[in-house]
Amino acid sequence: PGCRGAQGRFAYKLLHDLFANYSSALRPVEDTDRALNVTLQVTLSQIIDMDERNQVLTSYLWVRQTWLDAHLTWHKDDYGGIDSIRIPSSYVWRPDIILYNNADEHFGGSMETNVVLRWDGHIMWDSPAITKSSCKVDVSYFPFDGQRCRLTFGSWTYNGNQIDLRNQLDTGDLTDFVENVEWEVLGMPATRNVITYGCCSEPYPDVTYTLLLRRRASFYIFNLLLPCIMVSFLAPLGFYLPADSGEKVSLGVTVLLALTVFQLLVAESMPPSESVPLIGKYYIATMTMITASTALTIFIMNVHHCGPGARPVPPWARRLILHHMARLCCVYEVGESCKSPRRALGGQAGRGDAGGPGESPGEGQVGTEAGGCPWDHCLCHQDALLRNVGYIAGCFRRHRAKQRRTGEWKKVAKVMDRFFMWVFFLMVFLMSVLVLGNAA
Repeated sequence: PGCRGAQGRFAYKLLHDLFANYSSALRPVEDTDRALNVTLQVTLSQIIDMDERNQVLTSYLWVRQTWLDAHLTWHKDDYGGIDSIRIPSSYVWRPDIILYNNADEHFGGSMETNVVLRWDGHIMWDSPAITKSSCKVDVSYFPFDGQRCRLTFGSWTYNGNQIDLRNQLDTGDLTDFVENVEWEVLGMPATRNVITYGCCSEPYPDVTYTLLLRRRASFYIFNLLLPCIMVSFLAPLGFYLPADSGEKVSLGVTVLLALTVFQLLVAESMPPSESVPLIGKYYIATMTMITASTALTIFIMNVHHCGPGARPVPPWARRLILHHMARLCCVYEVGESCKSPRRALGGQAGRGDAGGPGESPGEGQVGTEAGGCPWDHCLCHQDALLRNVGYIAGCFRRHRAKQRRTGEWKKVAKVMDRFFMWVFFLMVFLMSVLVLGNAA
């Protein structure tokens, strides 16, 4: 206890002797023409927030500055062997090292912590600081993007002839870094730059730490990308729905609205710049595809609901759609084969036409009996009977021709539905592969 009391008296005497005639306002060098060497080392403790929309990085840093104060030296033997003391940083001169690209509106700076003063005049000042720095965010490959955020430290008033700022290590210290859930730190290289600004002719050195970040994309894959891919695969199924269901256009509009919601979620967190993120491009391309599929669905439904007064299917459409595309898409009617569909649709109509006159004699006989003239004794009604039978047969043939035209247009619509369904399935698959390929 007596030794500790002696140490306390020596420390008090040392503090009084050191600062008796000391001023913290002047640069502590014996020769004012020589530059004071200041060494800087930054330790990254935590990434608090990355605001992509405002392009601001909030980080928790430990900043260590060391320099030599020529006016604060003593002999250890004169003060009981004391080789270092810890005093408030406001007692000594401190270099005005600040963060050049600071984006904090309050500009708080470093915390007022103690400095470690050694007997030979070396001062080490460790101060924690929560900094907000401007960072140019490139979201072209969001959510598979990486960012390069720079932290530039330098003196605000002293030029390179007065303070020679240097980095202690070639990289920032990441040994005490707390892992971030969204960002992965790949490195933090440090470089020293000497810049001559337009306002002054003297050089100004600075130390720039480049924080290399890579986004952890798992959250965005499961919450933004995969739902979009699954929803976009529903759009081609609108072509598979029967035209009489009345839900073909409703499905396309519903999918389009769902993708619009996802697009708004991405746009809220992105900066309003010209660079569109990768996932935004995928959303826009998918929404364009769904808009086109909805428009084609409306056109195909119009073809499907062609009435009896529609024109016959053109020969080129019959040959291209009903023969080649129907065989390619495996669209066939009941009784047909996917490999060899029956092409003679008129044969069925011909056999159906033959059944029409079969009923006419009965109707003609009823007519003759109503007139009171026996069939086998009166030949004057044969011409009228033939005209009635011909009229009925003509009506039946026209009715069958209208049904055949309507059926052909419905089959054209069905073949086009199947064809565009596979085309849009292929487009969705290719767009998904391109997005994942660009991300890789």
